[in-house]
Amino acid sequence: MSTRFPFTAVVGQQDLQLALLLNAVAPNIGGVLVRGEKGTAKSTAVRALAALLPEVEVVAGCRFSCDPASPDPTCPDGPHTVAAAEARDARMVELPVGASEDRLVGALDIERALAEGVKAFEPGLLAAANRGILYVDEVNLLHDHLVDVLLDAAAMGASYVEREGVSVRHAARFLLVGTMNPEEGELRPQLLDRFGLTVEVAASREPDQRVEVVRRRLAYDDDPAAFAARWADEERAVRQRIVAARELLPKVRLGDGALKQIAATCAAFEVDGMRADIVMARTATALAAWDGRSDVLAEDVRQAALLALPHRRRRNPFDAPGLDEDKLDQTLEESAGDDDDPDPDGPGGGGGEPSPSPEEGPQGGDAGAQPEDGEDGEDGEPQPAAGGAGEQAPARAAEPFRTKALTVPGVGAGAAGRRSRARTERGRTTGALRPRGALTKLHLAATVRAAAPHQRARGRSGPGLVLRRDDLRQAAREGREGNLVLFVVDASGSMAARQRMSAVKGAVLSLLLDAYQRRDKVGLVTFRGTAAEVALPPTSSVDAAAARLESLPTGGRTPLAAGLLKAHDVLRVERLRDPSRRALLVVVTDGRATGGPEPVALAGRAARLFGAESVASVVVDCESGPVRLGLAGRLAEELGGTAVTLDELRADAIAGLVRDVRGTTSRRAA
Repeated sequence: MSTRFPFTAVVGQQDLQLALLLNAVAPNIGGVLVRGEKGTAKSTAVRALAALLPEVEVVAGCRFSCDPASPDPTCPDGPHTVAAAEARDARMVELPVGASEDRLVGALDIERALAEGVKAFEPGLLAAANRGILYVDEVNLLHDHLVDVLLDAAAMGASYVEREGVSVRHAARFLLVGTMNPEEGELRPQLLDRFGLTVEVAASREPDQRVEVVRRRLAYDDDPAAFAARWADEERAVRQRIVAARELLPKVRLGDGALKQIAATCAAFEVDGMRADIVMARTATALAAWDGRSDVLAEDVRQAALLALPHRRRRNPFDAPGLDEDKLDQTLEESAGDDDDPDPDGPGGGGGEPSPSPEEGPQGGDAGAQPEDGEDGEDGEPQPAAGGAGEQAPARAAEPFRTKALTVPGVGAGAAGRRSRARTERGRTTGALRPRGALTKLHLAATVRAAAPHQRARGRSGPGLVLRRDDLRQAAREGREGNLVLFVVDASGSMAARQRMSAVKGAVLSLLLDAYQRRDKVGLVTFRGTAAEVALPPTSSVDAAAARLESLPTGGRTPLAAGLLKAHDVLRVERLRDPSRRALLVVVTDGRATGGPEPVALAGRAARLFGAESVASVVVDCESGPVRLGLAGRLAEELGGTAVTLDELRADAIAGLVRDVRGTTSRRAA
């Protein structure tokens, strides 16, 4: 067995270590979600925690780690009437990102259950993690249905396996720890809320601290056992402190004053529901026990808020996590009665009007707004902003709105999501087929129909059905998949009028929010001047796409063909990487093409490449003004897709869009 890096030797991650230790003291806090960039010791710290946990007493031979003092009466290995006890180390079980649902919850032998009436159950990772740690690295990359199962088990303290009316239940109480890199995509807000605490980690910018990190890592790599021996005393001290804090925890007093501060803080930061209040109370109590105190202090409430609230304040994927500490301090002071008449205009106060930004006029308007301009290129290009040759300063996105789904026609077989129809393991049953490998979703009626004609030949004499392996039928199910939504955004001079570009960014932001909710991958290609660039390669991080969009500059000619060809290259490479994920191309432009010889004809030839490959596409027509040239509509015809205006993109005006996309694709296929 390899020697783990010592927990106490981790450098510069005090918040992460504290959050993990508090959950070790009080597992009912609900676990920890660790967010941060790669290479910040997230996994190292989590794996090292297991060595600090005290030993657990378990029923000898029980695969579910039942407590001999209070064995689970429904344990599949029970009943444990006279339970022999044995002590063992607390386990840390890792859930791989690519695990199946059966691997997580366990598998029931359907064939034996139907033919013999025997509950032959093979425990999964939830059973192995009972009374230990369940660690999920890259939890944001888990399929949604696995995350739902995982968090339901964590909340209920039990796992249920249901297969065609046969069920098994077992205890599943564990410390849940997830780590993730936000650059690879976010968890849904409702799932974020199920983690008790969250910690943001980042690499230190202090040279001395970075030097110490490297020094310790090299020493560990050279001789892990010797390095661990150097930290043995510190590790032992922390382990003893955890035991002492657990013993003190039931004696800690959470007074009415601390409860009032907790309630006032959660109300001030407008968190949803009551889970935040409960988690804060448990965390503050654990902090007091960790410090060896029997009373909860205001400093405990403050620290609990910093750990329990940041991830609960997010309303959409574009909100940055975090907590305003000045507002937190003011709320704690007011709720404690120390400030009866706070200055409404002081720091954190709510009085007064905000001062206009340098970009805004006295009435909050946009002082840098440019007039609408229907032309670009040498004759009609908008005037450049100061400090940029032919380039406008980035416009702010308009308020996002709700859109209806744009779907890819047909039935796919890509990653689980919520956009287009697909053959999946979850969803409505559409038929039956012979299983390939292990049977997971039995189609009972089809199985009975397959076995019925052979009962006399098999010598059936009793009420039971005589089954053979060849009789079993797997349920074929249809659900939804996530797609690759590739945005191709025109950032040329014809789009550079600030009011228009603000509306365009708002529309793309709305579609990005829709992609986040439907679990898509997104990519962003922009074109202006003389070339196109991949502003964001295909990724699950929708908020990264929003950030690139916000800083998008505009100006110059309109190399539409270059933008389409760049998008074609992106899709070609992505097909090689992920062939099962289908693409939806969203081109945001007014349809103009300038620069170079025959730019319109070249753009048409580039567009027909997508039509020939049956790529589902939508053109968002950004042309404005009383005179319309209809260039975006022609581009949509060349792509084999459909065109909509910015106004039609809204949910209340887009009802026929999905039908139009499907109809256009069907005509193209015919």
